[in-house]
Amino acid sequence: MLSRTIKRRPLIALAAALVLASPGLALAQAKMKVAAIYTVPFEQQWVSRIHKALKAAEARGEIEYKATENVANADYERVMREYATAGNQLIVGEAFAVEAAARKVAKDFPKTSFLMGSSGKVQAPNFSVFDNYIQEPAYLSGMIAGGMTKTNKIGLVGGFPIPEVNRLMNAFMAGAKETNPKVAFTVSFINSWFDPPKAKEAAFAMIDKGADVMYAERFGVSDAAKEKGKLAIGNVINTQDKYPDTVVSSALWNMEPTIDRALKLVKEGKFKAEDYGQYSMMKYKGSELAPLGTFEKKIPADIVAKMRAKEKAILDGKFTVKVDDGQPKSSSK
Repeated sequence: MLSRTIKRRPLIALAAALVLASPGLALAQAKMKVAAIYTVPFEQQWVSRIHKALKAAEARGEIEYKATENVANADYERVMREYATAGNQLIVGEAFAVEAAARKVAKDFPKTSFLMGSSGKVQAPNFSVFDNYIQEPAYLSGMIAGGMTKTNKIGLVGGFPIPEVNRLMNAFMAGAKETNPKVAFTVSFINSWFDPPKAKEAAFAMIDKGADVMYAERFGVSDAAKEKGKLAIGNVINTQDKYPDTVVSSALWNMEPTIDRALKLVKEGKFKAEDYGQYSMMKYKGSELAPLGTFEKKIPADIVAKMRAKEKAILDGKFTVKVDDGQPKSSSK
């Protein structure tokens, strides 16, 4: 036993010497530290997709993940600095209302990688941007909505009329027009990212005026549709399990391609200022139309056939959904 212990000692000493000689070896064993800052709750649909992708990386053992929800705009810069000072290698968040502050922090921490939801440009060397470019499945969901309305009136309730929301609404409306040229739209914005009661009231007002299909860009809209026995099209997440007789389909956003690319580049020391927008598109599996599920047999077969043909054309690169960031307007027949 004693001789075995003596033999082991040189090996332990050698291992310790190797770690001291090359500290990078010890660092390689440590998990990457990632932090996220959200101005809304984790369950808010947009943020939930980012949170889900980062939690998946955490579950795989790739990262050590910390996140703060419901951060007020006035506190955003402080929280961001705290995470950067704490040695997080990648910081993720949404900079839409705090662009100047977020970019200032990135300048002050040039060795930290930042991946922020933004409609602005990248900022060298370390400030990358992403966005929910899911206009392709939004268009497909619009095609379904056009085929499901009986009153030819569709209501759309959005958060704020910013590019990220506008492009999805415009794509949805264009898709609905393709399958139903007679359709008219009522568009409303609640000027909040998370106010389900306000969104619900806006939806009720549209339903009272004849809308029988609602585009649920915000939480609360599907509740109104359910209560009134109308239909809804979901956005960003699939809520059909909660509204099996109401939500026909949804345009899903998958953040995994974006997050996984950023993690890989940070790990390799190759992260640089880059626009990640394209990784939200269907060809990268960053978005998709949700399974039709409970509505599989309720949607007219010709509408499903047209939608599937368009879906294939998008994936084959034969049809491009226009990116229209202009504010959508209500229309009349």
